[in-house]
Amino acid sequence: MSSEVNSDRALVAYRAVEAMEFEENSLTTEPVLAKSHKSATLSRCDPDTTPSFSLNSDTSCLAPAYSPKLADHLGGSRQYWRDMILGVNDGLVSTFLLVAGVAGGGLASTDILLTAIAGALAGAISMCAGEYVATKSQNQVLQGEIDLEKLHVRFRPKEEIAEVEAQLLTAIGIGEDQPELRETLLQYYTAHPESLLKIMIALEFGVVDHEQRSPLCAGLTSCGTFLLGTLPSVLPFVFLDDPTVGLIVAAVIATLTLLLVGAIKTWATRGSAWMAALDNLVITGCGGTFAYGIGLFFDAVVQ
Repeated sequence: MSSEVNSDRALVAYRAVEAMEFEENSLTTEPVLAKSHKSATLSRCDPDTTPSFSLNSDTSCLAPAYSPKLADHLGGSRQYWRDMILGVNDGLVSTFLLVAGVAGGGLASTDILLTAIAGALAGAISMCAGEYVATKSQNQVLQGEIDLEKLHVRFRPKEEIAEVEAQLLTAIGIGEDQPELRETLLQYYTAHPESLLKIMIALEFGVVDHEQRSPLCAGLTSCGTFLLGTLPSVLPFVFLDDPTVGLIVAAVIATLTLLLVGAIKTWATRGSAWMAALDNLVITGCGGTFAYGIGLFFDAVVQ
């Protein structure tokens, strides 16, 4: 778990440093960094000093051989994939469970359709409002932390520099075995409080400006994908009068849609489409069976 945290911190730090514009004549940062980078590149690409390849290895000198397997990053949509997957999955699962429950209770096809539409609209509005409020609240919490960090950098700069030296540089792979580079970076951040603030925000809170989520976009994304997810459970009852046949068709379409969502998700995560689809199918299958059983029980006992 610690390695994953360090990896996330390193990635965030890279983006933060990439976003910063270093001043040209600040100390001797450029010569030292260039020298370190040059020697590191030579050692990494020298076959005598690079006997094996691991996941932690730098593959810059192997780029020609491995480039066909590399893909572009997701870009600006990256921070909204959570909302897309959550919305469509919630729409698929919750609406199908609702339809299965009322179908098991013996309702007519038109009654099931009305229930499904009402559930779809209620769920979409709830998803939109909930995601909007949650994202806005999270942004406000982070902004409060950032405002406090600004005060720390302004009034306690030595403590912040000490934290960078003791924890954050090591967390991004700049260890004690690189004293010149550490000293150069510490001098730079001491002389440039605005850069110190950016690196502290990135490493402490995992926040980079262009990665922040818009509450409105998050809410609308969740709402729209939720509505899309409800369609497999709603549409069969628009065209079919037999509730049992409608439920079977809804189950088949929902299953195929879950497989499609799993494939799309793993295109983004670069994982296993079958495992992602299996997760969804197991949850939906167990939930649908349970909901249908409750409907049958209600129909037998209450009515």
